[in-house]
Amino acid sequence: MKSSSKISYIILFLVFTAITSCRKKESFPDIPSIRFEDIVKIYNPSLELSDRGVITISFKDGNGDIGLNPGDTFPPFNKESRYYYNLIIDYFELQNGVLTKVPITVYNPQSQKYDTLSLSARVPVLTPTGKNKAIEGEIKDTIFIYNFNSTFDTIKFEITLVDRALNESNTVSTPLFIR
Repeated sequence: MKSSSKISYIILFLVFTAITSCRKKESFPDIPSIRFEDIVKIYNPSLELSDRGVITISFKDGNGDIGLNPGDTFPPFNKESRYYYNLIIDYFELQNGVLTKVPITVYNPQSQKYDTLSLSARVPVLTPTGKNKAIEGEIKDTIFIYNFNSTFDTIKFEITLVDRALNESNTVSTPLFIR
């Protein structure tokens, strides 16, 4: 009795393997596409406010050329280039009824000037191994959501993903929320 059930499991496994191996591989366009999934605020008890948040986007890319290596710093991925960061995040505030793109600044005591804080990030290489390079998944990034130099409290973010061929995804937005 035990050997017949074991044989049934083996046959079931072989049938499942045969069916799944015959499935068509996923294919997506080579230009990345993204979708906003979620933003979760992180409460900082020492400041008694939510100063950071975790933003989640899902992505798809047909040739899997998502991500940069740490050494990718020569043009077009140099610091002065738009493409130094491949996850571009812009911060907006609702100011007197008008949605306004705002740079977040922090005071630098060494230079005694305000520096602009970038929310954008460098996603590491995610290219899959194997013949089929199509990739999909989620990216989570922790970002600052509190602008200490602003009296406005309603904000949103816009996000774009750029692949190594410099193809820019669609731009997605978070909903407006109170920081």
